Amino acid sequence: MGYRRSRAATALSTSRSTAIGILTDGSPRFGPVGTLMALEKVARQKGYFTTVVTVEEPYKDSIPEALATLDEIEVDGIIVIAPLLSMAAAVREATIQVPVEMIAAGASSTPNVFTYSENQELGARMATQHLVDLGHTDIAHLAGSMDWFDGRVRKRGWESALRDSGLPQGLCLEGDWSPGWAHATGHRLVSEKKVPQAVFAASDHTALGLIRAFAECGIRVPEDVSIVGFDDVEGSDFFLPPLTTVRQDFGALAHASIEVLLGAIEGREVDRPPSEPTLVVRASAIPARPGRP
Repeated sequence: MGYRRSRAATALSTSRSTAIGILTDGSPRFGPVGTLMALEKVARQKGYFTTVVTVEEPYKDSIPEALATLDEIEVDGIIVIAPLLSMAAAVREATIQVPVEMIAAGASSTPNVFTYSENQELGARMATQHLVDLGHTDIAHLAGSMDWFDGRVRKRGWESALRDSGLPQGLCLEGDWSPGWAHATGHRLVSEKKVPQAVFAASDHTALGLIRAFAECGIRVPEDVSIVGFDDVEGSDFFLPPLTTVRQDFGALAHASIEVLLGAIEGREVDRPPSEPTLVVRASAIPARPGRP
């Protein structure tokens, strides 16, 4: 019959707006975008509409303004997608009256801001351990930016997997997640004769740039160098070779984080462990060859 619920009437009868605010820095990177899309979808399934506000540097100015805007429209709670340490610091310093949840990999909760994330450190351990299980002993890491929580926890997972396997820490180079940086880095590794036996790349785009550079220099993946990525971006199964990588479950992340926020809004405690990624094995990493030059 074309009936639609009146959100204004619902707000009057329940003293709740059925609205959730989402704060994001507008990053085009795979993780933040995937998280935002999944959150909006799950919130809608739960009967909430979302208001998305984008902030930018300097965060100490833009974040208080954005939070005040969400407060003025009387959202029931706020989720902050905070990939950057500087953004998270500004959120923690802000004052807001409604529950605030921050999605930031490996970050700890504070009295005024609670956190939730996927266990990306576990994903990095899985990627590195896969290379260890294939017999590789010289495993490098092309890392993401250490200004990002994701970059830090993925590096930490690589380090702990090597340490627990009794292997020395390999070469680690920090970049900006982009295929362009990885492409240039790959050429530099070849020119400096520092090509490792295997590489855990902090993102699939990083792996893509590295594979391209190696191919241009006559180094074959996986015959000469095994590579594992992180993200399982669309099309990674069509890389040449198809990329072994770690798949993030944005749906599970969104469902759990929305449930945790709704628990805070409704005054009930929700204990949800971090969602877990999965290793997707394809063709870019193979067993180590004895006597490889």
